[in-house]
Amino acid sequence: MWCINVIHLFLYFVPVLLAVAFLTLTERKVIGYIQLRKGPNVVGPYGLLQPIADGVKLFIKEPIKPSSSVPQLFFLAPFLALTLALLLWAPMPMAESFIELNFGVLFVLAISSLSVYSLMASGWASNSKYALLGALRAVAQMVSYEVSLGLIILSLICLVGNFNLSQFSIAQEETVLLLSCWPLAIMWFISTVAETNRSPFDLTEGESELVSGFNVEYSGGPFALFFLAEYANILFMNMLSVVLFLSFYFTLADMSLKASLLVALYLWFRASYPRFRYDQLMHLAWKSFLPMSLGLLILNFSIPMIFSGLGPGS
Repeated sequence: MWCINVIHLFLYFVPVLLAVAFLTLTERKVIGYIQLRKGPNVVGPYGLLQPIADGVKLFIKEPIKPSSSVPQLFFLAPFLALTLALLLWAPMPMAESFIELNFGVLFVLAISSLSVYSLMASGWASNSKYALLGALRAVAQMVSYEVSLGLIILSLICLVGNFNLSQFSIAQEETVLLLSCWPLAIMWFISTVAETNRSPFDLTEGESELVSGFNVEYSGGPFALFFLAEYANILFMNMLSVVLFLSFYFTLADMSLKASLLVALYLWFRASYPRFRYDQLMHLAWKSFLPMSLGLLILNFSIPMIFSGLGPGS
């Protein structure tokens, strides 16, 4: 029995890792063409084997451990980051979900909150001022935008009436929530970009001021694990956006196509927009998104009460 579970787990997560590998290639090719250059085009036909070459190169390199670091936590942090990134995919409603949870939304919020600890651990255990500053930025940024993400999801739960991710498809049989809740959808998408530390919100990896942020002391395999975790989170956030706002029905082709369009927006943002200042990032989270999402949450809570008070017995 346990062998079947292991095989099921393997078959569930390997496609995610393959999608992550070719997302890195797509990003480099798209940004290359936007900047009027070719991008990877040497390894394999049209550069298609470049992700495999990069992975082999990183994992056969000897990982360098700073002499003043905390070795156990230093090497545990990237494994924790990738484990949490893959665990997020478990309740995702697809043709065959790995687990079926009635409170799948709460599971996603809980696991995504834990990912902060892996970044903080990596920065602290590196015993480097640049890594620690990058980790502190990452924690502040992710915690700030998780508040808005949680309020937006609560607003959607008020409309759907269920914490199960599968129920969002039933709620959108007539029309997608993107059309009726477009302010929430816009805030959600921008918050997911900030939550995954992507441009123009990549303050945690600000090369011009922090060298490379929390992962500055990492190399080889541990750096590759952080890299995989980051892109797995990007794919997951886009799939979750599809489930919440764009899901007519949960077929793999339909969800993959819509998620690919959202990923294209991520790449477009990276190639087009300069990095925000940190005070602008925090201003957007606490003084713009938080009041708007809280106001819409109160509105969505009050609408059912208003209509229930206008019933025949009122």
